Parts: sequence; C-alpha cells; structure tokens
Amino acid sequence: MDRNPSPPSSEAEAGAGDAVGNTVYSRHWLFSILTRLIEVISPEKAEPTGSPGEIRTELDEEMENDICKVWDMSMDEDVALFLQEFNAPDIFMGVFAKSKCPRLTEICVGILGNMACFQDICMSISKDENLGQVLLQRLCDSDSPTLLETSRLLLTCLSQPEVANVWVERIRENPSVYDCVCFIMSSSTNVELLVKVGEVVDKLFDLDEELMLNWIKNGTCRSVGPSVDDSPEELPDFKIVPCILEAAKQVRSDNPEGLDVYMHILQLLTTVDEGIQAIVQAPDGGKETWGLLYDLVCHELCQTDDPPIIVQEQKTVLASILSVLSAMFASQTEQEYTKMRKSKLCLFFVVYMPLIGSLIRILQYMEDCGKRSVDDSKESEQEETGRADVNEEDFHLKILKDICCELLSNMLQELTKENTLEGLHQGHLNEQTCSCAFQNLLPLYLASVESFLEVLREADQTLADNLEKRFPSLKVHT
Repeated sequence: MDRNPSPPSSEAEAGAGDAVGNTVYSRHWLFSILTRLIEVISPEKAEPTGSPGEIRTELDEEMENDICKVWDMSMDEDVALFLQEFNAPDIFMGVFAKSKCPRLTEICVGILGNMACFQDICMSISKDENLGQVLLQRLCDSDSPTLLETSRLLLTCLSQPEVANVWVERIRENPSVYDCVCFIMSSSTNVELLVKVGEVVDKLFDLDEELMLNWIKNGTCRSVGPSVDDSPEELPDFKIVPCILEAAKQVRSDNPEGLDVYMHILQLLTTVDEGIQAIVQAPDGGKETWGLLYDLVCHELCQTDDPPIIVQEQKTVLASILSVLSAMFASQTEQEYTKMRKSKLCLFFVVYMPLIGSLIRILQYMEDCGKRSVDDSKESEQEETGRADVNEEDFHLKILKDICCELLSNMLQELTKENTLEGLHQGHLNEQTCSCAFQNLLPLYLASVESFLEVLREADQTLADNLEKRFPSLKVHT
C-alpha cells in the first residue's frame, strides 16, 4: 500500500496534554488546519459568481506548507484516527466539490490515501457511498497528480479484502470509470500514473471476472470524461486492448515493473474466450499485440548477451507474455497460419523462427539456473532460512517452463522443411538447441517432437539421427 513518502514534520510538536495519541503532534494545530480548510470552501469565502477569471486555482504558500504537513503526518495511525474523528473525509468532500485548486485536491486525496492504509478507517471511507462516488469522479480529473493519488487510494482500498467487493461493485455500476481509465492509458505520458492505473486495472480484473468481461465488451457507451473546465466532454469509443497496448508501450523502457503489470493484464484477458477474441479479432487481426510481445521476447528480454540468471528476474513478465502469445497462436493457427502455408509464403521463419529460438534460449537459461539451485541447495542443506522464498522462486520458474513448452510444442508442429532449413541456416536450430527442446518437451509433448523430427529428417538427416541416438525413446515411436 502506498503512502506519501515524506517524513512527518517536527515543527508541529506539542506540549503535554495536547498530543495526538502517542505522537508529538498537536491536536490544536491539526484542528486549526481543518478549520482553515472549511473556511477555504465555505460559501461566505467563495469568489463572486460571474468572474471565472478571479477564481483561485492556487494555494497560498503558507496554507500549502501546512496542509502538506498534515499529508505527511497522516501516515501515523493516531493522526489518521484523529482526522477521522473530526470528520476530515467530509471536509475533503467539500474540497472536491467546491475547490478549483488542483494542488489542494491532490493533497486531500493523498491524505485520504494515507488514512485508508489503516483497516478500520478504510472500511469507514469505503462504506460512505457519497464519498465513494466523489472519489471515482476524481478519475475524470485533468490533473495528473490528482489522478495518481486517486489511483493510489483505489488500489489501497482494493487491496483490503474486507472492502474490495464494495469498490468492485461501485466501479461496475459506474460506466464512466471504464472511459476515464481507458483515456488515461491511451493518452497519458506520465509513467508513474500509468503504472498505478495499470495496477488498479490488474487488481480489478483479478478480483472480478464479471467486471473484466464487462470491460472487454465495453466501448459502445459514452460518458463524461476529463475536462479542463466544467463543460462535459465526450470521450472516444474506447476498446480495452488498444488502450492497454498504448500504456505498455509508454512504460516498457522506463519501468520494468509497469511492463510486468500490463503484460499480466493481457494474460488475464486470455483467461476468458471473450478476451482472446478481443485480442485476435481487433481491426488489425491482433498484429499490434503480437508485434509488441514478439519484439519484447525476441529483442529485449532474456537475450543472448544476458547472463542466464536474468530469467529469474524476468520470469513473471516472460510468463505473462508467452501465455498471451500461446493463446493467440492457438486461436489463429487454423486461420491465418493455415492460409499462409497454403499460399506457400515463406514468412514463417521470418516471423516465428526467431521466437522458437528465444523459447529454447529461455529453457536453456532455466536449465542453467536449475543446476545452480541444486548446487546451492547442497551447500546449504542445513540452512532453513529463506527456504520458503526458494520454493516460491521454483514455483514461478515452473509456471514459466510449462507455458514456454506449450507454445514451443505448438510452434514446432507448424514447421515445414523450408522453415526448418532456414532455421538451421540462421542458427536458431542446431543439435544443442534441439536437444534442449527435446529434453524439456519429452515425454509430455511426444507427438509434437515426433512431428518435428520427421520434418527435420527431410532437412538434415544427420542431425535427426544424432537426436534419435541422444533420445532413444524416440526410436520406439518413429
């Protein structure tokens, strides 16, 4: 759960009897800041109507410094409880409704985000229907810092099992959330915001398949979205997949964790038929999705100049990417790829042979890491500390291996003699790589290995014979 990173200020120290809980912060000082906030938004302090140019959009320096101190202090549970006791969330609702100052709105959402880190306060905030609706409306804000704090607050609440369903239901019933989230993913260049919004979407899809299905099918309704003034603004007819891809492109170079998040969102989409169809039946036939994922695997992640241990660091993002590629490949094999073979186009090796080479390299790296793990475990058999972490590490690597083998087996079955010859020429296929593939695919994918071996025998009889010698079980079936 995220909190404002700044340390609490010591300038608000209090004397005995005035302290907030067990802190050194003054109750009187905090109360005075809340009172000043009420004055800022009170009707008698409002600017004259009919003069929008005179509406204050900036905080004075003293007020900003003081309210930022409250933001810092709200990380402390005693302070958060004090703010709750004196109805700070209601005051903040007034700020959201009446203030024209983006910085003030950002700070107030940030304070609520810190308060929501504590379970009882989070439950109180979440059960307030009016506050919940007002906070969701903040997703339609045009101010990036406010959007970031709103996303952090939502993620904090969605991470609390006691209230997660409240927010899921609220979001499901509020169509504008879909439009606002898609608008952010498709248009923002703020990497930090994109990562946090991605985490919210990832959490939502993981929590509720019905909501994910609704968003997959969405894109036909229009709603009020971000605007720099009070006039409503129609948003484009968003589709979820292109928005996810656009955000992934923005974060891929600057934030590996963010890329991991967006790849996992795509993977979640492929867990339902509607999600797979949304990817492969896009206007471009899924080419943009395939192109991005292919480029990541073949040219960016787990490359030949990386140490094998890199597979440990990249295991989750690789598993997500390969899972999506596998779903796409299985979905379109009988369509696009069959047509390609019938028309005798020689594009298979250009588009897919490097991917086969990358899959085998990932398996090779995992074998190397596995050997190191065995050696390390022998040296520390009597050490119990960290054993759970090692087991979890092995679990994630096993998932990656399973996904990798499934995609590799499906692709090997599509190879022709021409493809195989080109793969041999390009160096993607040789005795070492084929041995690695067979070692990992057998015995589960025996049919796939036998099919490939038949094609390989036409392309390189010697190599096929050598592989049969190394894997005697194949002779029984060939």
